[in-house]
Amino acid sequence: MFGDPQINFYVQDVEASTRFYRNAFGFTETFRTPKQGRPIHAEMRLAQLTLGFAAMDVAREMHGITAGTGPSAELVVWTDDVDRVYADLAAREVRTLSAPHDFLDSLRAAWVADPDGNPVQIVMRRAAPITPGENRHRRDPG
Repeated sequence: MFGDPQINFYVQDVEASTRFYRNAFGFTETFRTPKQGRPIHAEMRLAQLTLGFAAMDVAREMHGITAGTGPSAELVVWTDDVDRVYADLAAREVRTLSAPHDFLDSLRAAWVADPDGNPVQIVMRRAAPITPGENRHRRDPG
């Protein structure tokens, strides 16, 4: 009955969002409209995930949808080295939200923000469980 699900983010600037997800995480653009000029919708793919970006103003004008009152979802990307990826993104002046930290016994994660402030979780499985007393959460000043 359903197939090929995707996630759409309502964004201020479709071009800025596609550039961010391409440069930061390796997404590949698969669709854009219009093909020339300011895009109002674009889609990108990484592995099996399709991520779409729709211009907030167009969603309001064309569909009567008011979106963008703050993050209500996040994108999660799995990696084999959270600390390296986080350091690389921070060096490229991507806004950081939460520094790498261990949690839930076997995970290590960090968060950054996309150009519209949507959180992106970077996560990996740890080889060893957390020992009592380890820091389970550390938030960046931002």
